[in-house]
Amino acid sequence: MKFVYLPELLAVALYPVLAWQGRRTRAMTPRLPEAAGQPFGLVGDAGQTGKGLRPLKLLGIGESPVAGVGVVSYEQAITAQLAQALAGKLDTVVEWHALGQNGARLNWARNALRQFVHAGGEVDGSGDRTVWDVVLIAFGVNDTTSFCPATSYQRELTALINELQNTHIQAHCIILAGVPPMHVFPALPQALRLVLGMKARVLDQVQAQIAASVSHVLHVPFIGNFEDEHLMAEDGYHPSALGVSIWAEEIAKIFVENRREK
Repeated sequence: MKFVYLPELLAVALYPVLAWQGRRTRAMTPRLPEAAGQPFGLVGDAGQTGKGLRPLKLLGIGESPVAGVGVVSYEQAITAQLAQALAGKLDTVVEWHALGQNGARLNWARNALRQFVHAGGEVDGSGDRTVWDVVLIAFGVNDTTSFCPATSYQRELTALINELQNTHIQAHCIILAGVPPMHVFPALPQALRLVLGMKARVLDQVQAQIAASVSHVLHVPFIGNFEDEHLMAEDGYHPSALGVSIWAEEIAKIFVENRREK
């Protein structure tokens, strides 16, 4: 991977400016809460389940977008929006569950997944291994701002993917949501925006490389236009409900296309 350490080198050179900008940005940016409501649900035509068809099962695990920061309810957050998009494109019922935390980094995920498993969140009452047709992994922004080394990010992401195959959870398809383009976040000033944008691209490349090497893993680059204020929440840092819906549609579209190719 070319220039993998360039963001860190720039951060060292620009540290006084970046530190001041970081403190000022945190002080001026509104702190939005996690979404209200239950982090699980069922979407689609309920008549499909009456025909004996098993609902498509979707698990979302990640940072603030999965926790619903920037939207009002979990139904507007990425996991439920993706479930809605998949239900429409596949004409099926989708059962979804969101496992998210505001401020979480990738190294939070495996322990959270184990707690989810031990709490019985993945079993149907029999204790049997449960199949999740789609698992959405959405991390990267907090690992970017903390300057997580690319090697550590790669190691944690690989371990999480392995965890999804070694617990009671059996994931048929794992989708890696691309790291958002932080170089266009409205809340961030230059030069902070420039350096974090470069770091986000490095971590996104890590995701792409892992997806290219594992058959059941799909990387979906983030294409949302964060320069459009309608697609951003009031903090200029998280996507709005409209932004999330566009993001979910793109993920669903690529998932369905990939499914048909196979």
